[in-house]
Amino acid sequence: MSTVIGLVIVLGVLIFFHELGHFLVAKAFGVGVERFSLGFGPKILKKTIGETQYCISALPLGGYVKMVGEQPDAELDDAEIPYSFTHKPVSRRMLIVAAGPFFNFILCILIFFGIFSISGERILEPVIGKIKDGSPAQSAGLESGDRVVAVQDKVINAWPEMAEAIARSGGRPIDFTIERDGRRRQVTISPVKDEVEDVFGETRDRFLVGITAAGEVRAERLNPVAAMGESLYRTYMIVELTIVSVVKLIQGAISADTLGGPIMIAQLAGEQVEHGIVNLLAFIALVSVNLGILNLLPVPVLDGGHILFFGIEAIMGRPVSLRVREVAQQVGIFLLMLLMVFVFYNDIMRLLTG
Repeated sequence: MSTVIGLVIVLGVLIFFHELGHFLVAKAFGVGVERFSLGFGPKILKKTIGETQYCISALPLGGYVKMVGEQPDAELDDAEIPYSFTHKPVSRRMLIVAAGPFFNFILCILIFFGIFSISGERILEPVIGKIKDGSPAQSAGLESGDRVVAVQDKVINAWPEMAEAIARSGGRPIDFTIERDGRRRQVTISPVKDEVEDVFGETRDRFLVGITAAGEVRAERLNPVAAMGESLYRTYMIVELTIVSVVKLIQGAISADTLGGPIMIAQLAGEQVEHGIVNLLAFIALVSVNLGILNLLPVPVLDGGHILFFGIEAIMGRPVSLRVREVAQQVGIFLLMLLMVFVFYNDIMRLLTG
């Protein structure tokens, strides 16, 4: 049940916010909006307010905003031309299309801002868990439960700060201030170079002392300015990680088997529901950025494909021919269908082998 609830919440929030971006910017530029739909296919609920019909449709895997004159060959009355999407300057059309992915990034920032302001930032304490046999840390006499309070006389407040100081050491001896049973002592440890796997499964050389975190976490509430700064930073890091992942996927450095579809999202969303609202919100933020970047890819039928055609129009001074756009959209639909079949296959194989 939690899987279904998680999927409905995640997809509902993501689709709504993405389409809200298109809707608000279209309205701001005076474009008429005929329909705002969450989902595709038969309409389950619908209500018309002003010129716009708002509806929830049966197939929840997407949504759309239907604008006046959205199709270049649409027949319009003279009274509709001022509200026509096609008759707006190309720069405004690009902004309307880009607003959907942009709002996905905004959603991520807002979610993190809310988490940091209300629940606080989750900080991994610099408390030692396991110690590797034969490691420099074991030779120096460190024990599980020791707290690292300083490195080279610099106060340590979180595990990543200590890990970064060790990684930057270049193998030079480091002075650690350790707290054990309320008493402090200093030890000197020389990090050693070892191979570690990064998030992409690639091995890298890194200086280590042979310790892992105990997993103790504290929540530290941030003031609005700090919360916004951290939210922007976290969103930037997710964007960077996602782009690098896409590049490495194209290069073949990451296996395509790692791709997942709606079934995988449902499973992960269900797990986050069971772990609490903060985990679910963080998951929505992560998927929102992924959705934003996916939609910006220059593939016809995606927002990025439309932006590409508008960019060509801006350079050439005239729209790309209708025939070229139709062929490009057919190719884009074919590629998306292949991708959907592939990710569904991956999802099913995970269910069968997991």
